[in-house]
Amino acid sequence: MGNYNGPDCRRCRREGQKLFLKGARCMGPKCPMDNEKHNKPPGDHGGSRRPRKQSDYGMQLREKQKCRRVYGIRERQFRNYFRSAVRRRGVTGEELLRQLERRLDNVVYRLGFASSRDEAKQLVSHRHFTVNGKIVNVSSYQVREGDTVAVKARSRSIQPIQIAVNSAGSRSQPEWLEANFTDMTGRIVGLPTRDQIDTEVNEQLIVEFYSR
Repeated sequence: MGNYNGPDCRRCRREGQKLFLKGARCMGPKCPMDNEKHNKPPGDHGGSRRPRKQSDYGMQLREKQKCRRVYGIRERQFRNYFRSAVRRRGVTGEELLRQLERRLDNVVYRLGFASSRDEAKQLVSHRHFTVNGKIVNVSSYQVREGDTVAVKARSRSIQPIQIAVNSAGSRSQPEWLEANFTDMTGRIVGLPTRDQIDTEVNEQLIVEFYSR
């Protein structure tokens, strides 16, 4: 499956909730999910279709798709994360979310250096960030406890990062991360636990989907 190039709001409407794919716009009055006229399922007949009872498979599929869309990951890569989570000790669903949270693009977003995960992915790929002093341009890079993520000195004044930093106060920051906006750095003070991950997803349904 290739990259999705359609409207981000369409994906939120399909899942029936905000996925926060467009940064500050999702918090503003223009978000379709806050408008009863526009927050219907996508498609010509989205608002007129009679709601159908969803099967177990349907609920599992929707939960998997929702999680994949939140983190902006393709199906094959998402499946690989699940296989890796199965091999790890601990609860498989929680291990899956922990790996997704430790992605560099997600960490950049969580620290407040990008307005959305899509924007964070682009900034990382354009070599605007370092990990422990070395440039890393791989969005899927897994950070570790004790790592320091920093904005490159020459990148601190670019508009997307400045806008994100100025609005970072409106978002809560996870306890496992520590941001310093003065020198544009962030530190991973620990690995995320399930109660520190605010992604609204039922990971057990994802486990059931891949365990069929």
